[in-house]
Amino acid sequence: MTEAAAVHGSRRFTAREAIALVGTGFTDLTPPTPRGSSGPDGPLSWQGYDASRARAADRTGEEESVVCGTATVEGEDGRTTPAVLISFEFGFLGGSLGERTGDRLEAAHTYARAHRLPVVSLVATGGSRMQEGMRALVQLQRVARQSVLTRAAGLPQIAVLRDPTTGGGWATLGAGADVILALPGAQVGFAGSRVRPPDADPAAYTAEAQLAAGAVDAVVPERELPEALALWLRLLTDPSPDLPTTDPVPPPPALGDAGLPATGWDAVRAARTPQRPRAEAYLDACFTRRAAISGDRCGGTDEGMLCGFGIRAEDGRTVAYAAQTGTATLPAGYRTAARLIRLADRLRIPVLTLVDTPGAANGAEAERQGAGAAIAELFAAVAAAETPVTTLLIGEGGSGGALALAAPGNTWATPDSYFSVIAPELAAAILKRPAEEVRATADQLRIRPQDLVELGVVRGVVERGVVERGR
Repeated sequence: MTEAAAVHGSRRFTAREAIALVGTGFTDLTPPTPRGSSGPDGPLSWQGYDASRARAADRTGEEESVVCGTATVEGEDGRTTPAVLISFEFGFLGGSLGERTGDRLEAAHTYARAHRLPVVSLVATGGSRMQEGMRALVQLQRVARQSVLTRAAGLPQIAVLRDPTTGGGWATLGAGADVILALPGAQVGFAGSRVRPPDADPAAYTAEAQLAAGAVDAVVPERELPEALALWLRLLTDPSPDLPTTDPVPPPPALGDAGLPATGWDAVRAARTPQRPRAEAYLDACFTRRAAISGDRCGGTDEGMLCGFGIRAEDGRTVAYAAQTGTATLPAGYRTAARLIRLADRLRIPVLTLVDTPGAANGAEAERQGAGAAIAELFAAVAAAETPVTTLLIGEGGSGGALALAAPGNTWATPDSYFSVIAPELAAAILKRPAEEVRATADQLRIRPQDLVELGVVRGVVERGVVERGR
């Protein structure tokens, strides 16, 4: 059994305290009958194991390291969502996973699929149960299989990381969830405190460090957790009230006052002006509430790519969004957007993307982080999506780094935007033209919104408050 860290910065809840924090009306699922018999002291005949289990049961009032059942999660607006809750009892042998834990986790996922309920895992575990050896470790394969089946059924999975979340519990129920929330100061990492290198920085094994590394979507204070969880369940389980999920989202109206540009260079200047409305303004105008995902799940984040889900102001519909903010997009940004689109596609939630970037980050570090592969991943996610994707070009559209986020056949443009195969300055440099010919090159590239409509690249130009269909 993996031990918890001796030092931690997060309050430790019992399994039922964690349940009471986020839900009401909890009803235990009937524990499944253990399969087979391993004899006294477990499958390894580990001396004293039965006695340890008995003491753990007396101390915690639980029969296993995990409690599973159904509850209702209620938001501040009174909207309720039923869910299957899986809550770890760290006081029972360190919340470790054994065969009977695997039985309960499998039964919980099976019940969720049968009743079309989302799964919320309140994780606090030290890893696999040492006293059951490999019979305990292979439970991770069972858990992963159940998560895959639940994902294939189109049901969302949300993890809340408590203190500590380490070992196989982090690498399955935690890191494998669609949305990952964590309590401040919680230990989060694959390695528990007693198996880390002696010189390891303990700050690296925290919820905050995992957020910075793109492995956690948000660190949520205890007092805010119930509402945050309720919002996520609302967004992911009730996405399109009274509306067909196959309907694409209309492009938002333009927010700026600019008219159509007279020249290509005028289009570039309008898109680059600091006064132009940016992604945050469009998202604020589009949604009454939204919740963000963060990170690419493989070590990176990009503040210049805003991704998440929101409640559309006009009709209460849930829409996934991925929005560039005008900066060069990092590989982590492309991977995060691809993750968002794949999740929205699986849950049949329509997607809105906002394109605004001078291009993909092209420095040496971006290349080391796999810029080409990340862009290819996003192109593939958009191309494979069966849920409708709508794109609005709101500023600069710099080459393939912008096109990767654009919906084929359903891209629109604002008057203060442009889309180009390459920036006019770079085009002139490649063609060995002097600087004074940059403006003429911009005209030759035909990058104005109205040019893009004539070329068939965008469907139309959206004006302030209206959408003008170009074709």
